Amino acid sequence: MDLGAYLSGYADGEGCFCVTFNRSRRHALGWDIRPSFSVSQNRERAQILELFRQSFGCGTVRPDRSDRTLKFEVRSVPELVRSVIPHFRQHPMLSAKQRDFEIFAEICEMMSRGKHLTAAGLKKFAGLADEINRNGKKKYPRLEIKV
Repeated sequence: MDLGAYLSGYADGEGCFCVTFNRSRRHALGWDIRPSFSVSQNRERAQILELFRQSFGCGTVRPDRSDRTLKFEVRSVPELVRSVIPHFRQHPMLSAKQRDFEIFAEICEMMSRGKHLTAAGLKKFAGLADEINRNGKKKYPRLEIKV
C-alpha cells in the first residue's frame, strides 16, 4: 500500500487547508496570518491522525473545540513548507481541493520568504485566502493595514 497516496486521499475528504487573519497589536501591519493544515476524526478512529503525525514528522493531535472529534494540525510555516507541502506535491489530491492546496502552498512559501511583512504582500494574501475559502463566511479583501 502507498501510505502517501492513502493520506492524500484521506485529506481530500477530511482535511482542511486554511489561512486565518487575526487583528494583532504585536504585528507591524496590524494582522497576524496563520496558515494551517488539519484533519479531523472521531476518537475511536484516532490512529489515522497518528499516521499523519508520524508520516509528516510534525504537527499535533488535540481535541477539536468545535465538536467532539480529534484534530491533527500543522500550523508552523517552516513545518508546512518542509513536510506538508512536499507531501501533497508528491501525492496530489484528486478533487478541487488540490487547487486550494496550491493556493495554500503559495501563501506558505511566500510567508517563508517574508512577503507577508509588506502591505502589498498582506493584501495579496487576503485575496488568495478568499480563493481558498470561496464559500466561507470570512472575507479579507479590505483589510485595514497599518502603515
